[in-house]
Amino acid sequence: MVKQFIARYLAYSSFLILGATSAVASDKLNNNETYKLLNLFGDVFEHVRSNYVRHVSDKDLIEAAINGMLISLDPHSSYLNPEHFKNMQVQTQGRFGGLGIEVTMDDGYIRVVSPIDGTPASKAGIKTGDLITHLDGKPILGLSLSQAVKLMRGKVGTSIRLTIIRKNGKTLKLKLVRATIPITTVRSRVEEDLGYIRISSFSQTTETGLKKAMKKLTKELGKNFSGLIIDLRNNPGGLLNQAIAVSDAFLNRGEIVSTRTREKNDHKRFHAKKGDLANGRPIVLLINGGSASASEIVAGALQDHKRAIVLGTKSFGKGSVQTIIPLEKNGAMRLTTALYYTPSGKSIQKVGIQPDIVVKETLLARPINNLTTREEDLRGAINNKGNKSKLKNSSKKQSSASSRKDFQLQRAMDLLKGVAILNKG
Repeated sequence: MVKQFIARYLAYSSFLILGATSAVASDKLNNNETYKLLNLFGDVFEHVRSNYVRHVSDKDLIEAAINGMLISLDPHSSYLNPEHFKNMQVQTQGRFGGLGIEVTMDDGYIRVVSPIDGTPASKAGIKTGDLITHLDGKPILGLSLSQAVKLMRGKVGTSIRLTIIRKNGKTLKLKLVRATIPITTVRSRVEEDLGYIRISSFSQTTETGLKKAMKKLTKELGKNFSGLIIDLRNNPGGLLNQAIAVSDAFLNRGEIVSTRTREKNDHKRFHAKKGDLANGRPIVLLINGGSASASEIVAGALQDHKRAIVLGTKSFGKGSVQTIIPLEKNGAMRLTTALYYTPSGKSIQKVGIQPDIVVKETLLARPINNLTTREEDLRGAINNKGNKSKLKNSSKKQSSASSRKDFQLQRAMDLLKGVAILNKG
């Protein structure tokens, strides 16, 4: 009975999903062959529920089968049961509980895309590219992405032990305490005569946060506002519409991104509207290997239109679009439905965005202005009586301690200062 029901249900679903294109696909199975394969699924289902060594609920078997079908397609397609679907909706709205880590599947293990700023994962030193192999001593291998994410989440204040393998092969065991993760996706500060904006992810609040940040920087710097740094390092992505909005904020015209499905005529193009929040000021955009998906859309758009100089290291290379398809009261499926392309027509899937200026991540051991000894530092050096100007602390605004230790950020600041000098000339 169950077997017949499953076969009929899947056959009906296949008709709805595949029927529209079956006439044009040369390698499509005919109805009889399709039914045989669906019948095979029913046979396997019946054998498992009748003979497996332990009892497994029909619900768990069906969910596992659906998820297995989806994750076999690519690392980003998956099934979201009602609980996971609800959690995903909460996360994109800008607040959720857990460790604060963006992950993907990699050969059965969990690969870190990036930790989110200020979260337990970030504070524990988890890095982009880390491979999570065990949770509380139990192997992840065999779990789906949604199952692993569920295990990492939990009651605020409870702890979890992660076993991690670094890219260099080193194994680490870390204990993290779960926390409520309020996602403030946009932060800003003044760096000398420059504005600095950090976007940690793209949620429903990102566009609003960006506008507030730009308004604040413009007010603080006034006429001295000579350039802008946008930091997308370790930004795992998020909502496509927010990436488009952020790109649009700095472009007066032109294409931002296009998406293409498997159907030749099903292409969507998104264009910028007139208006530039930075009013033409020069922009340097920072990326690294943890900059993925929506981050790469922004970087690609501003780079192709020569609106920003992209500095850092090559980005993650996730150039696919996932559509969330609700399944009535049975959760949803996350399905890769398109690839996105930069304005110049490039796909960054598995390739990434190549920076205009490659600068590797290096922490400076001490402030950059103390790296060398100058004449003025020598004991007994002759004073310059003819020059009464004070060389030290000549900038109206000083750079923050964090920026002095951030080599990539320092290079971005130097670049913008150079542009400002050229513009004055």
